[in-house]
Amino acid sequence: MGKDMLMWDETLFKDGNVLELDYLPDHFSHRESQTQSLMYSLRPALRGMRPINSLISGPPGTGKTTTVLKVFKEMKKHSEDIVFIKVNCQMDSTKFAVITRVYQGLFNVSPPSSGVAFIKLFEKVMNYLIEKEKTLVLCLDDINYLYHEGHADEVMYSLLRAHEQYPGAKVGVIAIVSDTGKLYQFDPKVNSVFLPEEIAFPRYNYSELQDIIGGRIDLAFYPNVMLDDVRDAIVEYVDLTGDLRVGIDLLKRAGLNAERRASKTILVEDVEKAYDTSRLLHLRRSVQSLAPDERTLLCLIAENKDVQTGDLYKLFHEKTDLGYTRFYDMVNKLSEARYVDADFSGKGMRGRTRIIKPRYQPEDILKCLE
Repeated sequence: MGKDMLMWDETLFKDGNVLELDYLPDHFSHRESQTQSLMYSLRPALRGMRPINSLISGPPGTGKTTTVLKVFKEMKKHSEDIVFIKVNCQMDSTKFAVITRVYQGLFNVSPPSSGVAFIKLFEKVMNYLIEKEKTLVLCLDDINYLYHEGHADEVMYSLLRAHEQYPGAKVGVIAIVSDTGKLYQFDPKVNSVFLPEEIAFPRYNYSELQDIIGGRIDLAFYPNVMLDDVRDAIVEYVDLTGDLRVGIDLLKRAGLNAERRASKTILVEDVEKAYDTSRLLHLRRSVQSLAPDERTLLCLIAENKDVQTGDLYKLFHEKTDLGYTRFYDMVNKLSEARYVDADFSGKGMRGRTRIIKPRYQPEDILKCLE
């Protein structure tokens, strides 16, 4: 084997863990002002007061969740009287699922999966906080998905007004909204008590991406494994998608592609090959959170491309036997989540015919649904 060839027991990765999507970096750059704003909101909890609620918004892959987890980790060092819990609403998208996750975080055990009402679990959670004199800081990550199921206002109202029914209960809420172009509004009765500190997370600019990706390269790979031109190719791809997670995944896959070639260096061709998979990372992860009938509907839209709602419903009804109301709700959910466009064509009775179009390439949607 040549000197540029990798031996079977050698690797390019110095620490592959830094390229996992759940890795929490020690040094987190370019989010200093957002971090300070969140810490300011939560600081009252360190003094035994209720924290100020927060509304965090920004495009996917801009460091929103990482910032919250970093602040949680830091504040845990200074108080044992605050309980920090993060709920992924993409996975737990009903009010019962949310309170179940909170219950698990407090008691380290799951409640019965059936036969227990939401109010019973909620009562146990609040009584625990009062008896133990604990403050709950709850992060509802991707709260968008609670909107899809109609549970956002119910969950927020229950949490934010808990102290009225359970005097002494202290709860602060951090709501993370992925900015997908849709404006999410809470019910006025929720807004009247939410009153959040609003913290915006813009897309990283090109130089920030260079710095962040460069830092991960230094941590993940041995020296000289990835040269500047390869790094810049990755940064350009990330800048195109706006999602830093695509870049982290690209680094990992490009490194594995180079090892497959037994090469001691990662080339641009390794990145290009990896991008075909990494660019669909966000779509694949979000598609997995859809219910089976929703995936069926999305599949039909991808297979038929531009299709009128009436024709689409006939196809959907044949496969699922579900009624039009449920179908209509699912179309709206897929539209709000930006999987599809559902625009009125101007044709039909009063111009109200809707044409459903996939926002992604149909073949990409079908690949992610497989």
